[in-house]
Amino acid sequence: MTSIYHPPIKRSIEIAGHKTSISLEPVFWDLLRQVATHEAVPINALVARIDAERLEADTPPGLASAIRVWLVAART
Repeated sequence: MTSIYHPPIKRSIEIAGHKTSISLEPVFWDLLRQVATHEAVPINALVARIDAERLEADTPPGLASAIRVWLVAART
């Protein structure tokens, strides 16, 4: 892992058959990869699940924000 203060890195993800780009700091990409490995699911599937959950919120946040919050909440 690089420094925790590294700027965001943009990666392409496919959700429900369409591609989108997500910018996250490396620490969040690392956490996302760890959770996906632990749950034995592809990162795309995990992001799709987070995306579906965020869309149920009264005021859905952006996808990158939802991923960050989800990862923090999953670790507590």
